[in-house]
Amino acid sequence: MSKANLSRYLKREAKRIEQPIRWSIGLSLMSGLLLIGQMGMIASIISDVLTKHAGLADVMLPLCLLPLLFLARAFLSYGAEKLALHAAIDLKHDVRGRLLKRLIAKGPIRSREGDSATGDQVTMLTEGIEALEGYFARYLPAMVMMVLLPLAILAVTLVRDWLSALVMVITAPLIPFFMILIGKGTEKLNQKQWHKLAVLSAHFLDMIQGLTTLKWFNASRREAESVSRMADDYRRTTMSVLRVAFLSSLVLEFFATISIAIIAVFIGFRLLYGEMSFYDGFYVLLLAPDFYLPLRQMGSHYHARMEAVGAAERFVDLMEEDEAPKTKETSLSVPQAGLSLSFEHVQFAYDDGTVALQDVSFSLSAGQKLALVGPSGAGKSTILDLLLGLIQPTGGRILVNGVDLSHLPVDLWRLQLGYLPQAPTLFSGTIAEALRYGCPDAPMEAIIGAARQAEIHDFIMSLPDGYDSVLQEKGGGLSGGQIQRIAIARALLRDAPLLLLDEPSAHLDRATEGKITAALQHLLQNRTAITIAHRLSTIKEADLILVLEGGTIVESGTHDQLMAAKGAYLRQVTASFVAAGGQEGHDG
Repeated sequence: MSKANLSRYLKREAKRIEQPIRWSIGLSLMSGLLLIGQMGMIASIISDVLTKHAGLADVMLPLCLLPLLFLARAFLSYGAEKLALHAAIDLKHDVRGRLLKRLIAKGPIRSREGDSATGDQVTMLTEGIEALEGYFARYLPAMVMMVLLPLAILAVTLVRDWLSALVMVITAPLIPFFMILIGKGTEKLNQKQWHKLAVLSAHFLDMIQGLTTLKWFNASRREAESVSRMADDYRRTTMSVLRVAFLSSLVLEFFATISIAIIAVFIGFRLLYGEMSFYDGFYVLLLAPDFYLPLRQMGSHYHARMEAVGAAERFVDLMEEDEAPKTKETSLSVPQAGLSLSFEHVQFAYDDGTVALQDVSFSLSAGQKLALVGPSGAGKSTILDLLLGLIQPTGGRILVNGVDLSHLPVDLWRLQLGYLPQAPTLFSGTIAEALRYGCPDAPMEAIIGAARQAEIHDFIMSLPDGYDSVLQEKGGGLSGGQIQRIAIARALLRDAPLLLLDEPSAHLDRATEGKITAALQHLLQNRTAITIAHRLSTIKEADLILVLEGGTIVESGTHDQLMAAKGAYLRQVTASFVAAGGQEGHDG
């Protein structure tokens, strides 16, 4: 994304916190105006003491007012910083929430289309969003104060000494000029830094998730060296960014110091020759550092802007994408029983043009079971993704009880679905919480009933804490069959009229498969079901079998019909039989 688009995005986000930022700037400006008065009071006290030989009684009132001014400025500065910081924190929370919703809406399809890896997404949601804080809490207020406070000081200086005001007018533009000049190189370095961090995070996450594989191939040392190289590369990039930032600060400090020195020399000579009063000269000299201070602060906060731009580049494209179209009839509902399904000339292609489904049509009556058969990449998972609402058809339509699926609210539609993948995900928490995941208000009696039907109740009760036993991450400590039966119980508890199954008995031994099959019998009763099937025993139970190749249906019918046709289905069954070593011969 271009720099202009990134800047526009950040400005749009800034409008969400416009009110507190304005208040913050207002408080900062009030503090700056009090500073001008404070410096005038200090100059008056010292001038009276040195030139008019005033006593303590003569300057007692301004001396008493000075601490009050200090306190007032401190409170105003605190309030300004607190307002800006809280506004930035609230905005970060909002942006993170919206970004997370976009990622969830994209779903697992995002990674299939070549988008960012999981580690990159984690970095984007954490460090990337955090990098916005400096931009909104410091850079935006500093950008306004860089104009307002120097103008106020310049106006006072012009009244007291036009020559010093002229020096300020000439030298002030040099600071932002060099700041922008140096900052141009920083922007590219920041973007490079964020890219390096994303790559490092993604690679590190892959290593953590694949520790077993690393040990198996004895590749731990090699991968550790790889991470070390990436970390060192990231360190060098970060140091390059900091080097430019420190150089920028040094240049700004140099110009500010030289400018103040020029003003001091001009004032000193005119005081020496009696061309200006001590009060005016000393007052202007006190104001000069504070004239350049907002410019210098802007220089240091400009780095925060560059960091925010570099971080925003990682997620702005996703945030700027059009949201999913609104459903045309949000009042529609789906009956809880008797759900029928039809695909009418459905097509789907990814953004890169890869066609996953082409002219797929079939009908499934309420309570019927459909088996999807075909080689890897045939389009089986794409059909499930369409029904799960993770993707939308690029052609044709899907009808549910005669109603176009695109007319149904996604949240309402997903309530009608039960989904059982090959490797179900169990989140950290108790077993009861895992079972309630799709039905949060389910009573304990219903949970136990579902667990009994899934033949997992006895195992749960054998644990020390029963249903209150805490699951490890991703169900660690449980066997594949136990995880699968918990997932079946979870689906039973949800009681959805349409079931989507991705060969839930795959990769299990024969004994465990038998238990899973028995549990599935309870789950499939009186429900419409679509199963991605590889085992012949599963396929034969289906009322309708679709054989897919290259995204199209090449054959359809029952097991007996397709076996008699001696076409693609027979070849698929034969290949599966040979691959299984003849173990499914009893089904044949």
